[in-house]
Amino acid sequence: MKFDSATAWKHLIKQCEFGPRFPGSEAHKSTRDWLVDRLKESCENVRTQEFTHQWSVGEKKITMWNVIGDVNWKDAKTRVLLLAHWDTRPYADQDPDDRNRAKPIVGANDGASGVAVLLEVMNAVKGRLPKDVGVMVLLTDGEDLGPGLDEMFLGAAHFAKNMPTPKPDYGILLDMIGDKDLRVPIERNSYAYAPRLIRELYAHAATVGLSETFPNVLGPWIEDDHIPLNEAGLPTIDLIDFTYEPWHTIRDTPDKCSAESLGKVGKLMETWLLKDPPFKIR
Repeated sequence: MKFDSATAWKHLIKQCEFGPRFPGSEAHKSTRDWLVDRLKESCENVRTQEFTHQWSVGEKKITMWNVIGDVNWKDAKTRVLLLAHWDTRPYADQDPDDRNRAKPIVGANDGASGVAVLLEVMNAVKGRLPKDVGVMVLLTDGEDLGPGLDEMFLGAAHFAKNMPTPKPDYGILLDMIGDKDLRVPIERNSYAYAPRLIRELYAHAATVGLSETFPNVLGPWIEDDHIPLNEAGLPTIDLIDFTYEPWHTIRDTPDKCSAESLGKVGKLMETWLLKDPPFKIR
C-alpha cells in the first residue's frame, strides 16, 4: 500500500491552518487555490466549477467553487467519482456554549478529514490505476453553509445539474472520517440508493482487514452530499462516522482526529480503486 497516513495528516493540518474555510472568507479563497495546486500533482485535468447562491443570512450573494480533478477519465470503461466537502460551517450552531454559536468552526473532521484522504489517495494511485478505470475527485463547496438543509449540499447539487461528459458510473463520499475512535457503519440512505455498491465495498473492507472500522451493520439515515447525486440518478454512498461529539462546535479541531483513522480510510479507497477486477455498478 502506498497511501501515506502521515502525508494525509499534513493535509488535514494545513487546511486547519488556513482557519475556518466558510464561503466568503479569505481563508476560503486561499484553501481553494491550495486544493487546485495539490490536485495538479496527481490529476491530469484540474479545474474549478464556480456557482453562486443567494444566501438567506444577510441576503448576500455568495460565490463558491467545486474543485475537480480527474485521471483516465475519457477512455475508461469504469468511472468512479470520489468526493468530500472542503468548506466549513460558518457558525458553531451545535456548541454547548451559546456564546460560541455565532463563531465559525475550523472543521478538522467535518471537512478537512475527507479532503485530506482524497488528496493522498490520488497520490497513492498515481500511475497505478488500471487503464480502463477512471477516477474523478470532486471537492464540493457549500456543503455546510446552512443554516437549514435547504442551503446545504449546494456544490453537490450544482455538480448534479452539470454532470461531466462522460458521466461517472457511481460515487463514494467521505465525510467526518478522521475522528480517533473511527467506526463507520452502513449509512441507510446509501443502502437505499445503492445497495449493491455498499455491500461490495463493505465486503472488500473485510477482505483487507478493516471490518472493525467498517462493520457490516446499518447505521443512521444521514442527509449529505450524496443525496442530490442520487436524486440525479448517480448511485452514491456516504462513508461517515456521525458519532462525533464536536460536530458543528468550535471543538472540531485536529486533536480530536488521528492519522491512523485517515490511514484506514485511505487503505480502503486505495485497495478498492486498484481491485482486480474493478467494481461495476451495472
